[in-house]
Amino acid sequence: MDKPWKNCDRLFSVALAIILLISVSSTNANADCGKVSITEMNWASASVITNVAKFLMEQGYGCEVTAVPSDTVPAATSLAEKGEPDIVTEMWINSAPVYQQLEAEGKVKTVGNVLSDGGEEHWLIPKYLAEKHPELKTIQGVLKNPQLVGGRFHNCPEGWGCRIINDSLKQAFNFKAKGMRVFNHGSGDTLAASLASAYEKKEPWFGYYWAPTALLGKYDMVPVELGPFKSEVHMCNRKPDCSPKGISSFPAARVVTGVTSKLASREPQIVEMLSKLSFTNLQMGTLLAWKKDNNASSQETTAYFLKNYKKVWAGWLNDEARGKLAGILK
Repeated sequence: MDKPWKNCDRLFSVALAIILLISVSSTNANADCGKVSITEMNWASASVITNVAKFLMEQGYGCEVTAVPSDTVPAATSLAEKGEPDIVTEMWINSAPVYQQLEAEGKVKTVGNVLSDGGEEHWLIPKYLAEKHPELKTIQGVLKNPQLVGGRFHNCPEGWGCRIINDSLKQAFNFKAKGMRVFNHGSGDTLAASLASAYEKKEPWFGYYWAPTALLGKYDMVPVELGPFKSEVHMCNRKPDCSPKGISSFPAARVVTGVTSKLASREPQIVEMLSKLSFTNLQMGTLLAWKKDNNASSQETTAYFLKNYKKVWAGWLNDEARGKLAGILK
């Protein structure tokens, strides 16, 4: 069965993408803010954020924007060595110590939390399972009733940071003695497929996943309460050779937009807009689910966002920019 947003809604979004996103050249002739460069990180949510920011800067503020393909560490390194690009967005702070050093030195300024909830990591069960068996909302309930979650924990692939943490936690919770088997997935694709397959069939599922992602935008999952976050314990759990292993929940990762000190001085209006540009994980997950279900590009997803979230992005703009985009806001 087609999703309710498919067909005519997608055709509208594609048309909007073509009409609006390609029309940038017509407004750049009256550019107000000059040339600006912004990262386009190589994952779905970051690409959508970049395209939204690019569109608003070009159409609302008259900038000439260049999107620079990058990743977390290369982007931070480029900032350190070259002082560019001007803007880095969806920067996961916990993965970029270089960025934190640059911020301390005053070379880069964090202007906003682009994912307002932060990056989230959880052990999860489907909502339908939590509603049928509320005791499964805590790890104690899960381990007392392993058969209710299928007796299996779906783990991250080898080489992922979460694999090390999950392996530490399974030791701390004594999975083997509690009758909980662990399935170590060979790839992120198989981990995702296991969750999707179980959800579509309304079968038990228990394992690790993170947000924002298309999967958690599509499927309603409930976190299993592991206990309070303990910084020292979590740091130890991240290291394979650290002991003893302890019990700690996952911390939320701060995910930000940063600008160079030069851009902050040169373009205060852009910095003000970027400080407000922020998505909840629910919003981003919904967008990514639409993107995946419709096999859409980041530009098409940007158009879908512009059409369906007008009240959200209108609040990011100053009066002049809202005036320039009044035709879209009708």
